[in-house]
Formats: sequence, C-alpha cells, structure tokens
Amino acid sequence: MRVLVLVEGPTERAIIDNVFAPYLGAKNVFLYPRVVGKPGHKGGNKFGVVRRELANLIKQEPNSVVTMLFDYYGLDDSWPGLSESKGKSPGTALAIMKTSIAGAVREDMKSDLSHTRFIPYVQFFEIEGLLFAGPEEMAKVFDRPGLETTFKQIVTDCGGCERINDCYDTAPSNRIKSYFPQYRKGRSVNAHASRIAQHIGVERIREQCPNFNEWFTSLEQRGG
Repeated sequence: MRVLVLVEGPTERAIIDNVFAPYLGAKNVFLYPRVVGKPGHKGGNKFGVVRRELANLIKQEPNSVVTMLFDYYGLDDSWPGLSESKGKSPGTALAIMKTSIAGAVREDMKSDLSHTRFIPYVQFFEIEGLLFAGPEEMAKVFDRPGLETTFKQIVTDCGGCERINDCYDTAPSNRIKSYFPQYRKGRSVNAHASRIAQHIGVERIREQCPNFNEWFTSLEQRGG
C-alpha cells in the first residue's frame, strides 16, 4: 500500500524517511512524505493551503491512501475544530480535529473519505513530544547525560509525552531548547530529531504516545 503523507516541515519529513518508513515498509506499507507549501517555509500553515494540497493528492492518486502529520502547537484559527478542541485532553481534542478536518476534505471531494482513503492526524502537541519517549536517548544524542533526569521529570510532571503542552515556553521543542540551545530542527546531517527517534525506536514511541500509536496503527493495518 502506497501512503502519501502531507507534512508540516523538513523535521517531520526526516523522521518519516528515516524512522517510520523503514518500519512500515517491512509491513508492506510504503510512506512518501511531501512538505506542504513552498520550499523553505516555516510552520504556521493556513488550513486553506493544507486542504487544497490534501484534495490534490487524493485526486491525483486514486489508488493511494493520503494522510497528514502536523503539529497542534502553532495552528491558527483557520483550522476547523481548533477552537472547539482548546482546553480538552489530547485524545478528545484530536478526535474533534480529525472529524472537522475530514469533514472539510469531504466537502472538496464530494464523497465520504473519512474511513477509506484519507486519514487525518495532528500531533499533540508537537513532533518533538515523541522524542520525550526516550529521555536517555535525547541526552545521549545531545551529549548531555545530566539532562536525562530533567527530560524524565518533564514527562512525569505533564502526565505523558503527548501532554507536554502548547504554550510558547512549554511546547516540547522550546523546552528542549531551554536546556539545549543547540537543538536543530530540519533534515540535515546535523539535525537532531530523526537521529533521536532512530535511537528510541518506533515501538517505544508507540508505547509512550497513545494518540500517535492509534494513527500509526491505522497506517500499519493498510499493509494487510
């Protein structure tokens, strides 16, 4: 099964290419990430752009599944379901966002795609939240062993990796930068996220991040 993944930026693309795609490829699910918008843009994508590109992918590849990977943190008011989801638990908020996004895409496609070829997904609260599934691995990649305890405490205090919240100072990536200012996003050889995720491994990320695991399972099942 070929799965097209519309992603927010190069960090998400690198994690898919280097971590998720090899894992699912062994299960006959082949991921092809595509960064939304113009090359070099930075986050904050308007939903109108995302919606248009999702619809185009669905139309262009009628035999493929289409999904998406965007951070909840930083979404603007153009996203359907965002205002209704605020203040809810990650699981409840994700359900609201998925239903709203699927509904908008169905309007464009004139058909019900919510349970067939389109799988909406938003990562709570940020892709870096997944990295907190491996505090030891983060500390090792940063070459700062003393940070392992700090990262573990953040997960404990927030009640889980996907609950590390979405204020500017407390979003996962900004928490990382506050302790390790050299943290680099992107997909260059010096970028950190995909390297950390590789060390952690897909199985441990799935164990620690239930909303991510639900999405990942829905992709895995497409392999038959």
